[in-house]
Amino acid sequence: MSSPAWNVMIESCPSRISLARIANKWTAMIVIALGDRRLRFGKLQAEVGGISGKVLSETLRDLERDGIVARHVYDETPPRVEYELTKLGCTLRDPLTALRLWAEAHVHEVDRARDAYDARQAPALDTAR
Repeated sequence: MSSPAWNVMIESCPSRISLARIANKWTAMIVIALGDRRLRFGKLQAEVGGISGKVLSETLRDLERDGIVARHVYDETPPRVEYELTKLGCTLRDPLTALRLWAEAHVHEVDRARDAYDARQAPALDTAR
């Protein structure tokens, strides 16, 4: 039996949910931060600068539900919890690392394009007032 032809461009396609999850900026940063290692919550939060504890918790829970992240709880006092990418999650490392490298390599070009765009918009805003 062949699998259905999934297409994220179709509104009802379930693959759209997966794309939305991995296109989320926090998901990308968490996957990049975890790489090929296990991290505790606090260390992961420190690696992903600017993410709140609430958002990190919610994103990790979603990623665990989707089978991208595994949560390991150790029976210790105090309790220790670590997170790592699953086999499925590891398949995201290369594509998301490529996006990271692109963003870092082209940040100056994007900044220049934004400045040029903003400069073109400024006269239009002045005449609208």
